[in-house]
Amino acid sequence: MAMNVGNSNSDEEEVMVDINTTPLIDVMLVLLIMFIITIPIQTHAVKMNMPVPNNAAPPPKPPEIVRIDVDFDGTIGWNGEIIEAGNRAAIETRLRAVAAQADQPEVHLRPNKLVTYKHVAMIMASAQRLGVTKIGIVGNEQFL
Repeated sequence: MAMNVGNSNSDEEEVMVDINTTPLIDVMLVLLIMFIITIPIQTHAVKMNMPVPNNAAPPPKPPEIVRIDVDFDGTIGWNGEIIEAGNRAAIETRLRAVAAQADQPEVHLRPNKLVTYKHVAMIMASAQRLGVTKIGIVGNEQFL
């Protein structure tokens, strides 16, 4: 019992009805290679700008610090010396002297938790207007 696959009586060639997938596979491979080339290589490194070693000697003395305390009633203390609450001219005179120095000292502004904002804003605005560049608010942990 044999199986007859084709018509052996006709000498005609039959038309192949299957699709030719060879060009499609070629196109797919070309696209795959293009995607592999164009996708950037993923690196698992973190790029950091590291400081350049400096052979210069460290500064001879630590930087000078000016401490400005603002009490709850608006009283201003300059390195422990009390300046009265409304005397803006006295604080501006001292801030002008700080701004005039070539190497400005750091100004640490330490407001009390209960002081009104206008006293602190007055000092900060005067410092900015007079040219004090190294100013910071210290003691923020009391406001948590």
